[in-house]
Amino acid sequence: MALSVRSWVANEGGKHLVLVLWLGANTLLFMRTFLMYYCGQQYHYLHQMLGLGLCISRASASVLNLNCSLVLLPMCRSLLTYLRGTHTVRSRKARRLLDKSKTFHVACGVAICVFSVVHVSAHLVNVVNFSVRYSEEFPSLNVARYRGEVRFPGITGILLVLILFLMFTASSYCIRVSNYEIFWYTHNLFIVFYIILIVHVVGGALKYQTNFEAHPPGCLRANQTNPDKTEEESGQAVGDGWSCREEARFQPNSPETWLWVSGPLCLYCAERLYRYIRSYSPVTIVAVVRHPCDVIELRMLKKDFKAHPGQVSDRLYVDGPFGSSSQEVFNYEVSLCVAGGIGVTPFACVLHALLDGWRHFRLRRLYFVWVCRELQSFYWFAELLCALHHKLWKENRPDYLNLQLFVSQTDGLQNISEERYRPLSSRLMIGRPRWKLLFEEIGRTNKHKRVGVFCCGPKGISRTLHGLCNSDRYSGTTFEFNKESFS
Repeated sequence: MALSVRSWVANEGGKHLVLVLWLGANTLLFMRTFLMYYCGQQYHYLHQMLGLGLCISRASASVLNLNCSLVLLPMCRSLLTYLRGTHTVRSRKARRLLDKSKTFHVACGVAICVFSVVHVSAHLVNVVNFSVRYSEEFPSLNVARYRGEVRFPGITGILLVLILFLMFTASSYCIRVSNYEIFWYTHNLFIVFYIILIVHVVGGALKYQTNFEAHPPGCLRANQTNPDKTEEESGQAVGDGWSCREEARFQPNSPETWLWVSGPLCLYCAERLYRYIRSYSPVTIVAVVRHPCDVIELRMLKKDFKAHPGQVSDRLYVDGPFGSSSQEVFNYEVSLCVAGGIGVTPFACVLHALLDGWRHFRLRRLYFVWVCRELQSFYWFAELLCALHHKLWKENRPDYLNLQLFVSQTDGLQNISEERYRPLSSRLMIGRPRWKLLFEEIGRTNKHKRVGVFCCGPKGISRTLHGLCNSDRYSGTTFEFNKESFS
């Protein structure tokens, strides 16, 4: 399948630009810190003692500071919803980038884990070097009390590694699917993690020289000669200013981690407090409806709860609503919504909004494809789909909604026989959609337009649609891919 540059830029360009900027910032920060500890005069004696372990441990620590600050920002979901909902972010491309916030959060989390391993490994080398290269000349630089003593890392470092290990393992897909509570509660250890992180560097094991102008690194002290030079050369070196005017003085580095994380941490804590207060507003459950295939519908009322189509919430007491990609359905002239099974849920809000009135939206044609294993699943929103169908027919716009229903499991198949659901039975097909043909049809009838593609369903469908959106075979039509996710 040939790749369309225009489609690739529309679908992948923004997130890859952010990725390049993020990787560039990490690389620049790592190299800047590495060179500072490798070449800096103030770290000359410490580098002599610890070698590359010093440079790598500090460079990785600077990358950790950056990512520990960035990892919190994508999880400020109320703030992101506000930015999207008030159109403070006016560009549709920028709003679509907000939908990648969880992906960016995961990328920062992976970077934290990787560079934590690098940081810990480098510090283990430093522990050995502090013991083996004990300095008799500069006792204040030492961590060990005597040559050969091994001082193990502080308790804060061990706790940070333990908490990070728990958070990382509990974030795996299998644990999130089998027991989401484990993931939720271990991730709430973040506040303990950040408190320990802030006090982690208070001990000041690594020290820099404060008077390298009066004591240039490598200078000769009084009554000291360089064994590699003659007496005459040594005298010239002293006369040229290479003698030490005073003894070297050292002091611990000032903690910097709190400067990096305090702002994002306060912002996120304020967001969580806001959500906590909001979630405990009284909720009145007005109806509980049991649908086929073990699906339960809850209808509830909550004061000052204003949700827009596409916004979702996963907690009963009730946290949300939060922004999602399907809010953009109405911002295209043509949109394609693809749902797999229960993935139809976010699109039900879209259908409800169209039922209330479609004329004030930019959207002028909606392709709606719903794939289910069992026929009974279509009864979840059968009445809603039929009501929208009848409304559009009465308003002389039957072509506004192109509805296609697919049932993939054919064993014991039955038709939707009820008279009131007749509009659905004529649109019911057996098997799976032929996605290429569907995209070609949409491309032919919407040449040189941008079509929004929205998917909520299994990864297989999502990957197929994503690939087709980047293809170049659709008569100049650009398909912009948007993915919903409940995980």
